[in-house]
Amino acid sequence: MTEKVAKLDIETLRNIPRGIWALGLVSLFMDISSEMIHALLPVYFITVLGTSMLTVGVIEGIAEATAAITKVFSGALSDWLGKRKILAVVGYGLAAFTKPVFPLATTVDWFIAARFVDRIGKGIRGAPRDALIADLAPPRLRGASFGLRQSLDTIGAFAGPLLAIGLMLLTADNFKFVFWIAVIPGFIALTLVVTAVKEPEHSQETGPKSFPLQRSEIRKLPGAFWFVVSVATAFTLARFSEAFLILKAVKIGMPIATAPAVMVLMNIVYALAAYPAGVLTEGKNGRNKILIVGLLLLILADLTLALGTNLWTVGLGVILWGLHMGFTQGVLSTLVADTSPATLRGTAFGIFNLITGGALLVASMLAGGLWEESGPEATFLAGAGFATISLLGMLIVLKHNAQRTEVTPQ
Repeated sequence: MTEKVAKLDIETLRNIPRGIWALGLVSLFMDISSEMIHALLPVYFITVLGTSMLTVGVIEGIAEATAAITKVFSGALSDWLGKRKILAVVGYGLAAFTKPVFPLATTVDWFIAARFVDRIGKGIRGAPRDALIADLAPPRLRGASFGLRQSLDTIGAFAGPLLAIGLMLLTADNFKFVFWIAVIPGFIALTLVVTAVKEPEHSQETGPKSFPLQRSEIRKLPGAFWFVVSVATAFTLARFSEAFLILKAVKIGMPIATAPAVMVLMNIVYALAAYPAGVLTEGKNGRNKILIVGLLLLILADLTLALGTNLWTVGLGVILWGLHMGFTQGVLSTLVADTSPATLRGTAFGIFNLITGGALLVASMLAGGLWEESGPEATFLAGAGFATISLLGMLIVLKHNAQRTEVTPQ
């Protein structure tokens, strides 16, 4: 039985289009570049620049909200033009050319500006890239395709901090040297998206006749899509920036040079879970079952991190956090693709990311404020409380809306 499942899984991987593999590798290299920097930024802000925890929360929240707002316009533009790759190239290019600013910056303002522009790049590429994956993936392989892209992306997300740790140890905590090395994989990602990703043909006649961010076009998004957005928003309010995982580890005694190991551990687990979770969603009611498991994992992660007093318990909390990410993020993207019309997928991903990005801004600011006032225990206990409310709300809605428990792919 095990051999049969393994054979089926290998066959699934072989059937995933090459363009999706290419986009996954692009995400991998850009995440290596970004996470080498971002895994060190919270510690750099606190220990070198002397900023407050609330400032860290605000910076992280604004950065992600900026990306989310940009995604709305880039996604709608990709639908209107019938072109997705060009916007992905612009987004990855902006991120690559912003990376040298980090080692050159000398004040918090420069770092904020660089983070802001970097996230604009993420926003420009995000929705068109996800819509492009939905365009390229056969409906029967949609969950696996999003899971694969998410896994490759997350491999980069743990490889980046791992490289940062090694370089910090070799250079006696030379932050700027690590930031300079991070520039290289960013430009590798840009080269790949330009040369290795091919866009499928689009019929302009079937696309929106006017710019999609109008009431007449948005009304075409079905109720099932808005249900997915509601669930995702509740998830996001219960989950704040991963910067707080790093700061929790430092607070209980982890050396600064090895602090990025927190992100390495989380993202290894995330990468290992994302693709299998995507495959499992293809079964009956698979999407919703996986999301429920993901919320339970988030509750356990928050409780473990709130009560953890040593590196072993914090490590367990980080592992549970990574499992939660693997069981939710790719699945939510799959559901957006499932529930949106093909001609409005870019717009749908943009709206999805705008709303969840706003929720992340609120969550990160609340987390920073709670940390300042009451410490890390209150921050993670509040996360567990929001996650529990989200789980109960989802179960109630699913019970009263049985017709929405499984969405047929478009």
